[in-house]
Order: sequence, then C-alpha cells, then structure tokens
Amino acid sequence: MNRLFRLPFFALLVFSALFTACKMDHDMDDMKHDSPYMKIMMDMMSQMDTQVKTQDPDHDYATQMVMHHEAAIKMAEEELRTGSNQEMKTTAQDIITKQRAEIGQFNAFTAGHQPMQPLVPQFNTVQKTNMDKMMKASDARTITMRADYDFAQLMVDHHQAAIDNSEALLQYGRDNTTKTLAQNIITDQRQEIAALQNWLTRNR
Repeated sequence: MNRLFRLPFFALLVFSALFTACKMDHDMDDMKHDSPYMKIMMDMMSQMDTQVKTQDPDHDYATQMVMHHEAAIKMAEEELRTGSNQEMKTTAQDIITKQRAEIGQFNAFTAGHQPMQPLVPQFNTVQKTNMDKMMKASDARTITMRADYDFAQLMVDHHQAAIDNSEALLQYGRDNTTKTLAQNIITDQRQEIAALQNWLTRNR
C-alpha cells in the first residue's frame, strides 16, 4: 500500500474500532437501564440515600432493611411475572415469603423503639459503603435481559449487601432483637447466595 494512504487508512481502522467499542458500551448501558431489576435497585438506593438517619444503629438498620427487603420482594415479583425457570420462580417465592415476614418483625421493632444515645454515626458510614459496593458490583454485571439469569445474578449482589449490613449491625448494634434478626439474615442469605451461584454456573 502506498505510504501516503497508510496513515489515513490506519486512522480509519482505529476510529472504527473505537466507535465499535463505544457503541457496545452504550448498548450495554442501555440494557442496564432497561433492566427492571436494575431499576428496582436504583430506586431503592434513592430511597435509602434520602431517608433521615437517627444514628442509632438498631433503629437505622431496621428501617433500612425494610426498604432493602421491599426491593428484594419487587425483584422477586418481577421474576414471577417474567421468568420461565421453575427453580428461580421457587426461589423468588421463598424470598417473598421470608422477607415479608422479616419486614413485619422490623416494623414491630421500630414501632416500639426510640433511638438511643450515644449516637453511632460510624454505622451509617459503613452501611452506605456497603450499598455503594452493591451497586458497583451490579454495574459490573453483564445484563443479558434473560429474566431468570439477571434475577439470579443481581440477587446475589443484593443479598451480599444485606449480609454486609447485618454484619455491621452485629458490630455496632446494641439491641438483641435486631442482632438476632441480623444473624438470621446472614445465615439464610449466605445459603441463598450459594444456591444462586450454583444455578448461575449451571445455566450460563
């Protein structure tokens, strides 16, 4: 090839490669924004970010976990509506049943609990870090628009955030009611994460 034409031709190849890469990134971003599961998680983050914190770990953990569980239930209901895999539908129904019951326990706790002194702002800092980590992990996922697969992979991240926040409550909390709930959530959702990851491996 004539040397005069090499540089423009090379530049065209580079531009084409960059354009293709940018288009792929844009398409993936569109898929994330179109994912009903991601929308639910982003709405949950907005709610949790704007909620007024008492800086009492037990009280804030309970109110935040209600919102966290409500999002998980919405994701599970979406799976029941649009999924096709019976194993994932059963998992979704189990999540709805268990987390509705836990929401009732958290609401009963906050109804009879007044925020206590001294304040512990460190808990809210750790909790916010955990939620940001969840969204970062979810953003790194490849959204397939396959309802069952996307439900499973994003629920892994959602459950991990619940575990991380529950572990923070065990560190900073002062009430046995919330500590018991936190430990139960850790145990239960670790088992569910293992089952979800096993399913993802089998259904790539």
